[in-house]
Amino acid sequence: MHKKSLIAAAIFGGLAVALGAFGAHGLEKITSDEKILHGYQTGVQYQMYHALALIAVGILYGQMQGRFLKWAADCFIAGIFLFSGSLYLLTFFKIQGTKAVKFAGPITPLGGIFFIAGWLLLLLAVLKKK
Repeated sequence: MHKKSLIAAAIFGGLAVALGAFGAHGLEKITSDEKILHGYQTGVQYQMYHALALIAVGILYGQMQGRFLKWAADCFIAGIFLFSGSLYLLTFFKIQGTKAVKFAGPITPLGGIFFIAGWLLLLLAVLKKK
């Protein structure tokens, strides 16, 4: 068991549920713009997917410890902050009508790269297992 991964999974999973509930019940009262709502929903979905991935990494670590699994967890965590976090920021900035959208937009693909790296590191960890 990798405690850090499981703690992060619990926090991010719980936050995904709370943020999803806000998106379904609160955000729709603030905006009806489908693009904004879709971007926010994508952030919540990817956060939950990767919270579940962190649970898998935490459990797998008990069976096959290694640096690739630790790095995979770190990449999933960074991806959640950068990908989902930037989508939440974009939602806020678009609703506010601020020009800061130009700042947050380029962060999203970087988070996606961290997600992909995390999955590749998880693959390497499994392939390396004897």
